[in-house]
Amino acid sequence: MAIPKIGDVKYRVGRSDAGLGLFAVEPIKKGTWIIEYVGKIIIGKKEVEEYPENKYLFETSKTRMIDGSARSNTARYINHSHKPNCEVEIKAWRVFVQAKKNIAAGEELNYDYGKEYVDEYIKPYGCRCVPCKEKTAKK
Repeated sequence: MAIPKIGDVKYRVGRSDAGLGLFAVEPIKKGTWIIEYVGKIIIGKKEVEEYPENKYLFETSKTRMIDGSARSNTARYINHSHKPNCEVEIKAWRVFVQAKKNIAAGEELNYDYGKEYVDEYIKPYGCRCVPCKEKTAKK
């Protein structure tokens, strides 16, 4: 399983409807590997089950996860969207973010966090992704 080569992608952290977000500084082509989700690695069934809960945990298997809560993990600023422009891929227990479509300069990067995460952390407060905000505005 080949580890993706992260492209020379320029991005910035900035204000977003969901708090802070990650934005493209220059256009990003579809298929470009943008960034890796990094942090403390937690290994072992018991260790994973007993690890203190936080919203930056990324499970790569039932016995392995990444605690991406450190601010040095720039990928933590990528917000959720129900119609994302990025997707994540787990390769060799590492998490990489790839552009699933062309992304314009200034556009916020986002991916779908998945039903379980959305139900637990987003739904109780209301989803603030662009598709959900547009749907709410039409009502």
